[in-house]
Amino acid sequence: MVSGLRVFSGNANQQLALEICQHLGQPLSPLEISRFSNDNLFVQIQENVRERDVFIVQPFTEPVSDHIMELMIAIDALRSASARRITAVIPYYSYARSDKKDAPRISITGRLIADLLQTSGANRVLTMDLHSDQVHGFFGIPVDHLTAIPLISDHFSRHYDLGDMVAVATDAGGAKRAGRFSERLNIPMAIIDKRRVSDTEVKQGHVVGDVKGRDAVIFEDEISTGGTLISTVNTLAKAGVRSIHAGAIHPVLCGAAVKNLSAADIETIVVTNTVAVPEDKRLAKIHQISVAPLLAEAIKRIHTGESVGALFS
Repeated sequence: MVSGLRVFSGNANQQLALEICQHLGQPLSPLEISRFSNDNLFVQIQENVRERDVFIVQPFTEPVSDHIMELMIAIDALRSASARRITAVIPYYSYARSDKKDAPRISITGRLIADLLQTSGANRVLTMDLHSDQVHGFFGIPVDHLTAIPLISDHFSRHYDLGDMVAVATDAGGAKRAGRFSERLNIPMAIIDKRRVSDTEVKQGHVVGDVKGRDAVIFEDEISTGGTLISTVNTLAKAGVRSIHAGAIHPVLCGAAVKNLSAADIETIVVTNTVAVPEDKRLAKIHQISVAPLLAEAIKRIHTGESVGALFS
């Protein structure tokens, strides 16, 4: 057990929090979350945290608003209980998609949530693969931004023949992320020309790059409804690829995602467990890799004052 360190979890992904604690060699600290008769949340810290270095694990998953409120109330409770430092561990920060004012009279909600976390009492944030890197700059407190790209690329390196493999970015915006993936595997990259029609609908044109007769790996930061992924699969099929695989950090899998992915001509989909995937969404083609060892090591380094960036050097 690491001296002076405590790990708590909200309801969003307790299994991940338990795995993190197993790698740290200590139990998950008890936290009670319930509701009053008027639907207000009640959160109580159930052990002494005075002058402790506290980490609370809570990805922003469905129901997102409930899980954000759980986290903020828990942070406030920890502050009231005199915790020395409070780190919000948010493996999936869903509001990173709301990173700019791209329509009239809207909120840049990624920044708003960052402000609220600080107001609630968080001293630090540990997160993973933000949809938009600029969200890192929304915080007025230190942020450690991890990536699971090495975990997924290493999986493909161990289990697949890379000789004819090509990484595919679903649009120009994802080219940097797919580029890191292709660079680590030392394989070429292609980009899909995409036009977004709405939040759930995209129109894709042609492939920029050589994919004919190759094994394509579509790489994304997250899979939500699967609309972009399915559209990319159709575009690649027309371009004459030999096989199609996919890699994504966050398996959000909302809406018709399971139905879409089940019918799609994708051999394997490699994701992580930043988001808990319920039993009814665990398709045979989905392979989930645990980020618990990486998060546990980052937590230990933050606690001891070691470099977190050195994990990726």
